[in-house]
Amino acid sequence: MAGSGPPFELTVTREGLDALVRAIRREEDGKLLRKELAKNMRDALRPGAAMAKSGIMSMPSAGTGMGPGLRAGIAKKIRPEVKLGGRWTGARVKAFKTPALRGFANAPKRTNRRDGGWRTLTYGREPWRTQTGKRQWFDEAFENDSARHLAAVHEAMEDMARRLAARAR
Repeated sequence: MAGSGPPFELTVTREGLDALVRAIRREEDGKLLRKELAKNMRDALRPGAAMAKSGIMSMPSAGTGMGPGLRAGIAKKIRPEVKLGGRWTGARVKAFKTPALRGFANAPKRTNRRDGGWRTLTYGREPWRTQTGKRQWFDEAFENDSARHLAAVHEAMEDMARRLAARAR
């Protein structure tokens, strides 16, 4: 897990990926090959995203029934992301911010925290209270299977590398 940038990420080493992207750029149909590689890498990470979604959906709910559901809103913002160039190159499962969700943009980050939780207004009683989520729902989703997801992404990279090597012959 990285500490800067997005709230959460599962990354792949970039040396091999950078070399593969450079080789793809030298090909005539490099743009199509990059799109295909990115799609295959996202497909490899989809099971991890599904596990993270089920992790947040298993968080207990107070069930006030008002406004959009916190858990469902967070789950909609979890998806695999692949970038093949620019300042950041890699593949990760990311929980994007949720600004439209009750004005709670950092909901994925706050509900995953080990300590504390988040403060919320309570109408009709004490004005502020602290709510806690299911601690580490995102982290626990990858705890036992991160090696499997990493291997699947590497397999997608290897498949593309084999295709490029076969073309060179």
